[in-house]
Amino acid sequence: MVYLPGSPTFNVLWFLFAGLSTLAPTSRAQPELHVPAGLTRLSAVEGSEVVLPAWYILKGEVSSAQPWESPIVQWFLEQEGKDLNQVLAYVNGAITSKPRISLVYSMPSRNVSLRLQGLQEKDSGFYRCSVNVFDSQGVNRGFNSKTVELIVLVPPAPPSCRLLGVPRVGTNVTLSCQSPRSKPAAQYQWERLSPSPEAFFPPVLDNIRGSLNLRNLSTPMSGMYICNAYNEVGSAQCNVTLEVSTGPEAAVVAGAVVGTLVGLGLLAGVVLLYHRQGKTLEETANDIKEDAAAPRTLPWPKGSDTISKNGTLSSVTSARALRSSQGPPRPGALTPTPSLSSRALSSPRLTRTAEAHPQPTPSSPSRVSSSALSRLGAVPVMGPAQSQAGSLV
Repeated sequence: MVYLPGSPTFNVLWFLFAGLSTLAPTSRAQPELHVPAGLTRLSAVEGSEVVLPAWYILKGEVSSAQPWESPIVQWFLEQEGKDLNQVLAYVNGAITSKPRISLVYSMPSRNVSLRLQGLQEKDSGFYRCSVNVFDSQGVNRGFNSKTVELIVLVPPAPPSCRLLGVPRVGTNVTLSCQSPRSKPAAQYQWERLSPSPEAFFPPVLDNIRGSLNLRNLSTPMSGMYICNAYNEVGSAQCNVTLEVSTGPEAAVVAGAVVGTLVGLGLLAGVVLLYHRQGKTLEETANDIKEDAAAPRTLPWPKGSDTISKNGTLSSVTSARALRSSQGPPRPGALTPTPSLSSRALSSPRLTRTAEAHPQPTPSSPSRVSSSALSRLGAVPVMGPAQSQAGSLV
């Protein structure tokens, strides 16, 4: 059977053959994702940006311009101990992504490189790119994926310097330096600026821990010591000043001596002040006693005997009071002399009683009777006669 050109049957068969010839090579095409061999592991400094390169081709295709091509592009982040995290997706002409992440080229494009901006240490990990190619009918023509490792480097944060130990002559101290944040881990180098520059090396220097051991200190070892923390992407410094004292605990001893002297001085001042206040109070009390007026006593009744009937002790007291009231004897006057028994009866206690309670003085010597004088042991002596009024005759 022969089909002529232009007949309906010929036209159907022609279009069917043309369609099969067109689809034959594309049905064998498979997506193949590429990443440069030297760029499968990238490193970047924190705060900068980086591009993870990737593109795909259709292996076995006849032409690179295929109107039926419809890719789905996805980027995932894999981190140890965490779930798979999708950071970007291009599906049906729409792009969704995490902050600071985007594609380098506008889609559709076979270059699916990923750009990350404002890098942070948490962005480190394995980034996997996967590409699915579909035809215009939605049939999946193939899948492929590649992985790129990203390491975000962190320069050392400013370290802290410390002095461990007491810097005295002959002792040992340690200078410590540590950076709180660094990736990779920082290494350390100590050097002295004054009085003369000097660099330190192991074994006195531990460049991993950042410690510097100084032994048997001397005064020339004083000065400013600088620690430099560094890694492959940056460095930071701190410093500490070492002052070696000349005497062992001289400042401590001097402080103790001064403190002891001050304490003793304060104690002596308190004791002296206490004694002065005590003396002042005692003198004030004595002045008050001396200035105090004697208590008033009842006057003796007129015509009563000045000699007490209670015994000799009261008689002696009355006689003493009589002598004190009369004052010094006049020339030529007779003074009664007490006997030995009267002298023996006097006592200090009796004197204090008489001084504390003075007896009223008689108005005239005539009030003392002769019987009272004889009881006092007076010896009668002849003298001028006296009148009843007490005057000499």
